[in-house]
Amino acid sequence: MIFLILIYGLIIGSFLNVCIYRIPRSESIAWPGSHCPKCNHSLKWYDNIPLFSFLSLGGKCRYCKAQISKQYPIVESLNAVLYISMYFRFGFTLDFIFYSLISSVLLVITFIDLQQMIIPDLLVVIIFILSVFYKGIIYFRGGSPEIFSSIIGLIMAGALFLAIVLLSRGGMGGGDVTLIASLGFILGWKKILFTIFLSFILGAIISVFLLAAKLKSRKDPIPFGPFIVLGFFITALWGQAIIDWYLALLI
Repeated sequence: MIFLILIYGLIIGSFLNVCIYRIPRSESIAWPGSHCPKCNHSLKWYDNIPLFSFLSLGGKCRYCKAQISKQYPIVESLNAVLYISMYFRFGFTLDFIFYSLISSVLLVITFIDLQQMIIPDLLVVIIFILSVFYKGIIYFRGGSPEIFSSIIGLIMAGALFLAIVLLSRGGMGGGDVTLIASLGFILGWKKILFTIFLSFILGAIISVFLLAAKLKSRKDPIPFGPFIVLGFFITALWGQAIIDWYLALLI
């Protein structure tokens, strides 16, 4: 099962690279077929084998010998690792399928935000629609979707980040507001507060490192979306265990 999930994760990861490249450019993700961004030569199926094609070609285009971005194997590998992590966390369940799909969308958001400093509304809408379907399935199967907590999480997280946007006068983008609100709907108000806490802590630590290493200056903008996504992954995988451990310390 782990091997099948690995292969599936790599294949979906290859498609995510197409989304990362084309969505910010308002291009179709279905047409035309895969091609080299340098020479525009159409790629054969054997040029598109996830991870393997990059390694076998030495990271270069078969036709023009241009260097292929290392983003391609990184995204494919990360997506596979996330799928396997979700499998270990949830088993082969509805939760696994849902969080794996959400992980892929969040991976696309992360790389687009890192490269373009934007979070496309389309991707946030997809997250919200998947969340509604997920909670609807839970309800019709006789479970508790905790819809009240989800609505409070959406409003609370969205309002907090909207206030930050207004007070910072552009220091944070509107895409961060819609993203955190949609994740608040997934996690509910308790876990989204933990996610927000983690995102600011991680953002501070990583930003200080980037400044200390002189990879960024104080005037350079740093996208906040990736920190939100990282906080979400930690919460989804280990959040409840961390919260329980912290509460046990207080007692």
